[in-house]
Amino acid sequence: MAWYYSYIIGYFVIMFAIGYYYFRKVKTSDSYLIAGWNMGYWKITGTTISTWCGAAAFIGWMGMGFSKGLSGYFMFALPGIIASLMLVIFFSRPLRRKKLYTLADLFGRRFGRKASLFPSFFSAFVYLVPATAIQIIGMSTILTVVLGLEFNTAIFVSFALILGFTILGGLEAAIVTDALQSILLIAGIMVLGFTALSHAGGLEHALLNTPIEFLAPLPEGKTMEVVTFALTVAPFYLVWQCTWQRIFASESEDVAIKAGVSGFSIVMLISFLPYCIGVLARQFVPLDTSADLVFSYVTMQLLHPAIGGLVIVGLLAALMTSADSYILQGSSNLAHDLYGNFINRHANEKQKMASARLSVIISVLGLGVTFLMTDIISAYQWALRISATTLIFPFFAVMFWKHATSRGCISSMASALSVTALWPLLSTGIDPAYPGFLTSLVVLVVVSKLTRHSPSEDVAAYYWDGAESHATSALPDAAKPDIALASKAV
Repeated sequence: MAWYYSYIIGYFVIMFAIGYYYFRKVKTSDSYLIAGWNMGYWKITGTTISTWCGAAAFIGWMGMGFSKGLSGYFMFALPGIIASLMLVIFFSRPLRRKKLYTLADLFGRRFGRKASLFPSFFSAFVYLVPATAIQIIGMSTILTVVLGLEFNTAIFVSFALILGFTILGGLEAAIVTDALQSILLIAGIMVLGFTALSHAGGLEHALLNTPIEFLAPLPEGKTMEVVTFALTVAPFYLVWQCTWQRIFASESEDVAIKAGVSGFSIVMLISFLPYCIGVLARQFVPLDTSADLVFSYVTMQLLHPAIGGLVIVGLLAALMTSADSYILQGSSNLAHDLYGNFINRHANEKQKMASARLSVIISVLGLGVTFLMTDIISAYQWALRISATTLIFPFFAVMFWKHATSRGCISSMASALSVTALWPLLSTGIDPAYPGFLTSLVVLVVVSKLTRHSPSEDVAAYYWDGAESHATSALPDAAKPDIALASKAV
């Protein structure tokens, strides 16, 4: 037990020392919220790896491998990674070019401030709250199992540690520590992989003694389950603000693309390991064990504390880095989208900085949800599904279709949200993502065709017209109506 205490205390001492350094260094809201648009290749690569691999990677995916087999990788991790690579490769340049802070920023520039409320709400609440809660639960589980803390106490301790570090350093500190922690994370998951393989009796023995449905990418009779799960999860990662923040924080468009591709390529490889460990664990972990406890069993029962402590620190690193990224995502939505765009549009730098640090209090909602959440993967999937059905087609409209109107965008988001949320009440057996996506697309097209552009819109397809529309968005709001009218005339 002394090994675990030493590693954990040492880890948090180092983390808070780095946080304090950046607390003194970071003086502007741009540095706090978006790292000054100045992060290099290695930092962006490392933070991409660390942010992706949080509680879901170590605890959720390992448990998914234990309960569902390798098909879990093809229904959850791989589709999300492919969507993230598409975002980085195809959208980094037009997005980075616009000097944005958030997803809502993009909608606000294209359709006017009112249209930014929906994506801001989804990013700050629908996704952030359960995602943060997942990280708090993951850390609480570790502190309970490893240190023997009572679970509710562990929840409050975890929350205090996560919130304290986030308040201190902001995104710049998060990215720097992410880059360092990615090494711990990769090492930890590889140690667990070798250990699980050894205790399973080697690869040949494990393959011979594992039912085929746990090894098949598409198990017989479950093909539609895998495909549906993948289609309801993957689209979200095109509008995942954590990846957007890394694109914005990069020092150049080339760095955003190269580092993003490198990071997600590494993630594609290492994220397969938790599923493999989960499958291997079926050889030596009691099959009635809760899926979310497989990680704890493998680490605590099979590894010497000197090695297990390092693995635990690797997991804590993954949890911390994901949690502070999610909180800063919500902080950006509150401080920039709501406070800066609606409450105090003429805030000075001191006020912006104060709002940025105070807005991390949104994490309190995540703390509240931790006491209600019982199924990590299901809760996370629901947040991803409803966010994707509401935001994906309006995002595509911003990028590719200049004839989309503000009313069409807002109507699309409101309709898709309602249909996706209420569809399960009909008990049709059809996943709500399908009618949600269809509703979003149809309403967007029909309403846009029936309405005119408002004076506050920047009428452009940003994927093709990014450079020109960036010049427009930089103008004062009073000048935008004239620009919009000129665009319509053209």
